[in-house]
Amino acid sequence: MRYSKEHKAETHARIVKKASVRLRERGAHGIGVADLMKEAGLTHGGFYAHFDSREALVVEAFDYAMDRSMARRRQQIGDLAPDERLPHLVDTYLSPQHRDNPGHGCAMPALGAEIARESPKTRRAFAAKLDDMIGMMAEQYPGDPDAARKQAIAALATMMGGILMARIAGSGEVSDEFLKIGRDTVLERATAQPAARRAAAKKAAKKG
Repeated sequence: MRYSKEHKAETHARIVKKASVRLRERGAHGIGVADLMKEAGLTHGGFYAHFDSREALVVEAFDYAMDRSMARRRQQIGDLAPDERLPHLVDTYLSPQHRDNPGHGCAMPALGAEIARESPKTRRAFAAKLDDMIGMMAEQYPGDPDAARKQAIAALATMMGGILMARIAGSGEVSDEFLKIGRDTVLERATAQPAARRAAAKKAAKKG
């Protein structure tokens, strides 16, 4: 039976969507092609009608996960005042809900260690999405773009490390500590930077 292009595109999208969840839940090597295709209501043999390789599926599923995640976060902060956006991003990222639901959360902490061992092609795809995420975070820091990017990178490193360690620790007090200390660290650093710049400017003005 021949299917229309629209049907094939819908099927392809369904596979990618399901894979994006399983990828984050089970890791890059936790996706069984046969099981995934069965879950999508398809045969194992139909996989190669949609993807050239398993790696191609992993990259596309990761792209989908990251694009959806960033679009959702942009939507969440769209109606907030500028000074409320960074706290919202940090609070929702380093939250028990995000910790306990990796299948629908950020793909970076879920997959980062595995992707570091993947092919250069896969690593480049992840690096591109990570750079997009840095750009989105940098928008939340006012002032010099270079300084904003540095702050964004430091914030994301803290946030991703915090959520990863919280997941490793489970869901008890130690896990909650990682979430809280991560939130406090990012937000305190964001508050301290403008204060430090003002103090430096004041000091320079007195010398002048």
